[in-house]
Amino acid sequence: MTKLRAAITGIAGYVPEYILNNDELSRMVDTTDEWIMTRIGIRERHILKGEGMGTSDMGAEAVKQLLTKTHTTPDEVDLLICATVTPDMMFPATANIISDKCGIVNAFSYDMNAACSSFLYALTVGQKFVESGTHKKVIVVGADKMSSIVDYTDRATCPLFGDGAAAVMLEPTTEEVGLIDSIFQTNGVGRQHLHMKAGGSLKPASHETVDAREHFIYQEGQAVFKWAVSKMADVSAEMMEKHNLKPEDLAWLVPHQANMRIIDAVANRMGLEREKVMINIERYGNTTSATIPLCIWEWESRLRKGDNIILAAFGGGFTWGSTYLKWAYDPK
Repeated sequence: MTKLRAAITGIAGYVPEYILNNDELSRMVDTTDEWIMTRIGIRERHILKGEGMGTSDMGAEAVKQLLTKTHTTPDEVDLLICATVTPDMMFPATANIISDKCGIVNAFSYDMNAACSSFLYALTVGQKFVESGTHKKVIVVGADKMSSIVDYTDRATCPLFGDGAAAVMLEPTTEEVGLIDSIFQTNGVGRQHLHMKAGGSLKPASHETVDAREHFIYQEGQAVFKWAVSKMADVSAEMMEKHNLKPEDLAWLVPHQANMRIIDAVANRMGLEREKVMINIERYGNTTSATIPLCIWEWESRLRKGDNIILAAFGGGFTWGSTYLKWAYDPK
């Protein structure tokens, strides 16, 4: 029997129009463009503005563009997974809301949260549905409105994050392309270093939690940095070794866009020149679940069928992993 593989057959992205640059940010909190660029590598980030606008609005825009681009009607979609840490609400799932906004009525949909690794985890889950032969068109959306949980009085975290969304279509193929392999790991000890203190069942929202500003991102930067550098690099190098890939065999590394120093460290460990690394952190910041698909969306015209690509992510939890794929199509 011919082996089915899941291949990305289309990608689309969306970022809000409003841009918060470092100069404006420095008037909100005690920081400077030089400080941010030197330590993080972010110059600007897109922020979703407008009353009643949430993660689903960005996700829906990306999905609508994807449907048009891939000549897919909403009723052809079998499954939609939304990777996010900033759902519109606790329930229903943001994926359900995106489906409704896009007229997708024949699919089941749900959210997946593995912090900044969410998109990779969701991509692999979608892959399994396609490879099983039961689902022919699976959409995976990475979307986050990080500005909704950023404390803009905290100079350590507010420069890091932006808002955005991107979506991919997964379809079956019998060609030697598509998603090949993934390696994922979790170490729950990391939860103490990166989390949001209140708003869940452990510490429900109250007057006290709001006053204490506990509904924002809490991060111990040094600990997160050390873990991210070692784990993203380790798992990416492991993937290369597992598949006997040398630096010259790889077309692209697509790393999670959290910190320029982390990206450089991972590329160095893999023996890759920066020219082979997709980087857009300077213009978007850390959009969490959206960073990796936004990169692929921007680089789509430069990808060629058969390109060897490694995706790598690290997120709160701690969660981390890498995915190896062969790109499935030439520029359209």
